[in-house]
Amino acid sequence: MILLTGVTGTVGREVARLLASTRPVRVLARDPTRLTLSGRDIEVATAAYADHDALLRALEGVRTAFLVTNDPTQPDDLRFIAAAIAAGVRHVVKLSAYAVSEEDAEDLITRWQRANEELIRRSGLDWTFLRPRAFMSNTLAWATSIRAEGVVRSLNPYSGNACVDPRDIAEIAALTLTEPGHAGRIYPLTGPEAVTPAEQTARLSAVLRRPLQIEELTLDQAASQWSRRYPAPVVEALLQSAGRQARDLKATVDPTFEQATGLRPRPFRTWAADHASVFGL
Repeated sequence: MILLTGVTGTVGREVARLLASTRPVRVLARDPTRLTLSGRDIEVATAAYADHDALLRALEGVRTAFLVTNDPTQPDDLRFIAAAIAAGVRHVVKLSAYAVSEEDAEDLITRWQRANEELIRRSGLDWTFLRPRAFMSNTLAWATSIRAEGVVRSLNPYSGNACVDPRDIAEIAALTLTEPGHAGRIYPLTGPEAVTPAEQTARLSAVLRRPLQIEELTLDQAASQWSRRYPAPVVEALLQSAGRQARDLKATVDPTFEQATGLRPRPFRTWAADHASVFGL
C-alpha cells in the first residue's frame, strides 16, 4: 500500500489523482472535510502528525509513503519518520526544496529541509528526495488583485526564477513511488526556463486577453503582506529567499525532470492557460 500526505495541497492532490487512476492508495488528512478527492480506490486515513497512535493506524500495511510537511516551526518530519519506522514502512519519498543543495541558502525554511533530509538519511529507511524550485502555482496569490484591479504586485518583478509546474512534481513523485530504482536518489526539479514576475504577468495578460499592470513591492510591503499569513520567522525566511532571487540565484534550469521521466517540463504559459479561470477568464 502507498500512503500519500499533503493531499489537500497543490502537489499531494496531483499525486493522488495520478496514482488513484491506476491503483488503490491511502491518503492522510488531518481534516477529511477539506479533501477534494474521491473514488473507490482512495482510502482516507485521519491523523495529525502530532498524533502518534493515529499515524500508526494510518501507516498499517504501508510500504511506501509520500511525505509533505510545510511548517518549519514543527517537528512533523521527525514525528512521521518515527511512526513510519514503527509501522514497518520501507521507502519514503520526501518533498524537499531546491535550495537545500545551494550553500549560500541559509534561511529558516532551507535549514529546516536540510535537517529533515538528514533525519531521513539516518533513519534506516530507503529514501528519495524531490527538490523543486518555486511552484508556478504561487502566482495564484495574484488572483484577487488581477480580478479586481488588473494589477500584479510583486517583489523582484524583473528577477527570474526557474519555477516548476506542480503537475511535473507529481509526475516524478508518482514514478518514484511506484517503480523500483529510485532509492537513494535526489531529483532537483525546475521548469524549462527562468521567468520573471513581469514575464509571468505578460503571459497571464495574453491568456486572459486583458491588460495587466505590474507594481513592484518594497521589502516592507512584501513583509506586511506575508505577515497576514505566516509567523514572523517564516516571513524573515521568505525575505531572505527573495534576496537570493534578486541576485538571480534561482534562474538555473535543471534537466533532471526530462532525464528521469522522458517528458518535457511544462512552461509557465501552459500552466497559465490551464488555470485561466482562477484569474477571471
